[in-house]
Amino acid sequence: MEPRLKAEIWIKAHIRKCSFLNIPVFVTRRGDETAGSALIKVNRLNNQCMVLTPTTNFEDGSRKWLKGTGADWVDEETADRYIEKQIDFDRDLWVLEIEDSEGRHFLDEKVES
Repeated sequence: MEPRLKAEIWIKAHIRKCSFLNIPVFVTRRGDETAGSALIKVNRLNNQCMVLTPTTNFEDGSRKWLKGTGADWVDEETADRYIEKQIDFDRDLWVLEIEDSEGRHFLDEKVES
């Protein structure tokens, strides 16, 4: 099992990575600093979005990401509804929004549908 960073530290690191690449990124919801998890909303700025949610790869204990809104891009309203449902389930969630017309998320871990 890989050791996990505190949520706030991971968020700050991902913001720094995006900012270094001159990609707009925003914390749209602050969660618990220690135990919270993060959702990533990738916004292509043409009403096409995707929400990525973290999970554990049970084969090796590493983190991987799932396309929570499905394999295809969805409109922003659908993405926001998905996020709200997840917040209702877990009040400790962080939400990070990346605005990139190419739809990049800049995650190092594996992303699956």
